[in-house]
Amino acid sequence: MRSTTKKISLKWKIFGAFEIFAIVLIAILWIFQVVYLKDFYIYIKGIETQGVLEDAASIISDNNDVVAELSSLASSKEAAIYVTDVDGNSIYSAEYNPSSRLNSISKSDMQRFYEVAVENGGETKVEFQGHDMMERPENMPEDFKSDFIEKPEDDMMRSVIYVKVLDVDDGQYILMVNSVLSPVEATVSTLEIQLVIVTIIILLVAIALAIVSSRSISKSLTRLNGSAKKLAKGNYDVSFNEQDYTEISQLSDTLNYATNELAKTENLRRELIANVSHDLRTPLTMIKAYAEIMRDLPGENNPENVQVVIDETERLTRLVNDMLDVSKLEAGAIELERDHYNLTQSIKDVLARYNKLIEQEGYSIDFECRDEVDVYADENKMNQVIYNLVNNAINYTGDDKRVRVVQTCENGRVKIEIIDSGQGIAPKDLPYVWDRYYKVDKAHKRAVMGTGLGLSIVQKVLEMHDAAYGVDSQPGQGCDFWFELKID
Repeated sequence: MRSTTKKISLKWKIFGAFEIFAIVLIAILWIFQVVYLKDFYIYIKGIETQGVLEDAASIISDNNDVVAELSSLASSKEAAIYVTDVDGNSIYSAEYNPSSRLNSISKSDMQRFYEVAVENGGETKVEFQGHDMMERPENMPEDFKSDFIEKPEDDMMRSVIYVKVLDVDDGQYILMVNSVLSPVEATVSTLEIQLVIVTIIILLVAIALAIVSSRSISKSLTRLNGSAKKLAKGNYDVSFNEQDYTEISQLSDTLNYATNELAKTENLRRELIANVSHDLRTPLTMIKAYAEIMRDLPGENNPENVQVVIDETERLTRLVNDMLDVSKLEAGAIELERDHYNLTQSIKDVLARYNKLIEQEGYSIDFECRDEVDVYADENKMNQVIYNLVNNAINYTGDDKRVRVVQTCENGRVKIEIIDSGQGIAPKDLPYVWDRYYKVDKAHKRAVMGTGLGLSIVQKVLEMHDAAYGVDSQPGQGCDFWFELKID
């Protein structure tokens, strides 16, 4: 049953995809530029300050131009660097920011930082916001108060002090690096205004791109759909010529190929109906005519007329049986019954059926072979192949009425050739000789033997045996139908 669910068109799906992408992009921008901007800034600034601490420690350990190098480092990183002894006496000082917390630290505070750093393995970190300590280092007393807490500063100003204890030749130094974390609220407010504008622009651009892209893609598919509907109604003159996108162009080529194949199939179907109708009508007409003669004319009820009726009935039976065989083979309803048997003797038995035709019609059927060959195959089906190929050769052989059946063996395989001396087939027509009722000259004639379905049956049976097969022919030089089987 056909689904009644209403489906969204490709145009609107593309439009929706563009809009969802734009919304997700805008959401990511808002999250990273507004919501988490402060956290990212503090995290990155902390990593940077810790890097300054390590660089300053390296400079002090080298004992070169310490003052100049520390000043350069503090200036490039916008940090304040203090180096004191364990008693709080200044040894080196490099300030980039005059509002640094280090300006207000008392010796007792430095002593306490030193003690906490020693207890924490030689390093510690303290963060401040306004007048309050935000992050109290491990082992820092809860009632710790420093001299600079009373100094008035911006309540939103944040800073971080990294403390490191250095072992030097004459004892230990206390290295302190301070970075001021500037308030980002104003920056966030500015970004919010900018992102509102950016959001509007992105949405408008996304809408415009979605409209243009969806219309462009859906337009080609709509035209293809219209042509496909004509094809579905049996119009094989329709053409698919969309060339704007690679995939749509490939689809157009595929549909054009399908159209050509359907047109060929339709032509073959019409020819099949016409040919089958012809082959059915002829024996039925003769059966009826001779039956009426024998009914109406007592003297005509003789063995000759009865034999004609029998012959035409057999011809009609063969046609019906061949049609059933083709249908079963195409549907895969027939299974092979493989066995080991003598192919050479089997061919001789098949050719013996033509003795009457040879005697009455003057045909010559020669079988050329050197050795007896055994194969593993379905003997009945392979006999049908031989029979149909010989029938085809009889129907199209030349005036000499000669047919040759040749058996050759090479490289563990046996090749059977059925050769006639007829007019041959043009190379362009060779691929179609296996089609049902296909005729090179398109002029249907009543076959001497067979029903017109023989080669189609041959092809199906050989393919079931995985056998190589083919036909070699040149105009005026007859035809050579062949197949190969593995020798048992």
